[in-house]
Amino acid sequence: MNSFAQENMTDENQEQAEIEHPVPQRWWQNEDWLAVFAAVCLLFVVAFGWRPAWPDVSWQQAADLSRIFSLMNGVRIAILSSAMIALAALALSATLRRSMIQFALGSIVVFALAWLAQVAAGQATMKQMGFEYVVFALALGLLWSHLLPRPLWLMAAVRTEFFIKTGIVLLGAGMLFGDLWQAGLPGLIQALLVIPVVWHLTFRIARWCKVDDEFGVMLSSAVSICGVSAAIAACGAIQGDKKKLSYVTSVVLLCALPMMILMPWCVKWLGLSEAVGGAWLGGTLDTSGSVLAATEMLGETATKTGTVVKLSQNVLIGLAAFVLSIWWTMRDRSEGKEAKGPSLRVIWDRFPKFVIGFLLASLTFSFLLPMETVKDTTKTLKGLREMWFAAAFVCIGLETRLSDLATLGGARPALAFLAGQFINILWTLGLAWLLFR
Repeated sequence: MNSFAQENMTDENQEQAEIEHPVPQRWWQNEDWLAVFAAVCLLFVVAFGWRPAWPDVSWQQAADLSRIFSLMNGVRIAILSSAMIALAALALSATLRRSMIQFALGSIVVFALAWLAQVAAGQATMKQMGFEYVVFALALGLLWSHLLPRPLWLMAAVRTEFFIKTGIVLLGAGMLFGDLWQAGLPGLIQALLVIPVVWHLTFRIARWCKVDDEFGVMLSSAVSICGVSAAIAACGAIQGDKKKLSYVTSVVLLCALPMMILMPWCVKWLGLSEAVGGAWLGGTLDTSGSVLAATEMLGETATKTGTVVKLSQNVLIGLAAFVLSIWWTMRDRSEGKEAKGPSLRVIWDRFPKFVIGFLLASLTFSFLLPMETVKDTTKTLKGLREMWFAAAFVCIGLETRLSDLATLGGARPALAFLAGQFINILWTLGLAWLLFR
């Protein structure tokens, strides 16, 4: 056995020991803080004027691909990828140790697949159908996992949680309290009434279907808040299994497509106004892309209202992750041998530190920076955020086998999700009619 394989086995044994006998980590060993560090570095340089030339990934016909794969576009992709890989390597240097070179080589593959996912999602028909980049990123990772070898140097770059948490902190910069306030009170009221009711009922259904609580938390968060992003935040808050996150993500994305097609038709069939229809779609469709695609079929008012409601739900991601982390810690302690409540130290150790970064980014961009600067940074930060998420879903695909997903409860988690979504559709329809008519 070579030295790198022995080192890898040693790392795995050490990780298992840490799970069984957790010890406090220094901040430079904690992936939450490292993700906050990486995101803050990006937010700082973007806020102070870094505006990289963004690669063009939008196309319609095969003839347009010559522009997508041109030398200039390739140089832009290489520059951005190099900057993100270098930043990730710097942030993770204390945990990578001697595998730094393997991480760099593997990251080239991960980000190359992430860019291919962006190109696939940039096709005009794919956009109209609501297929977002995360679908293609996950699919490309799964294809590699099943058809090609996964050498140690490639798997050294599979840092799913780090990529996800970095993207979530960047997401906070786009969650502006001013926009939410200007959007009006009804959207926030709807979000506050939908999330706890639908979350609780979906979680109960998951238990009734004999789905484990870890799975149930991710499913309930995805249904009640905002789909993939909420499932990601919930997984980080409870330190959940990434294979279960992959399962939930797949169900969310598969469910979004038929809902995106059928729900606008239902709005017209029920004779709902554009405002009510937009609020209904914004509160039930689980991806921002599907909300935009579906509401555009109804009209401009529906699009604005749907966006408001979806924004209201997105803003609550950080609060939801905070509440989940506290509840999960108390639950673990109460089910153990000691029935005492969790100490502040235990809560802090289990608390997802990336939520702090998310909230600080939102507060900074909402109240401390000039609005002209905030608007000028929107495109760049959105692109960077999507690339971190795309890399994360490539990693999920690389470390997942479909045969493994089949063992994660079979169809029961999917049935629980669908039942929760059915409740979500009915409850949100009633609230949308009361608040927006």
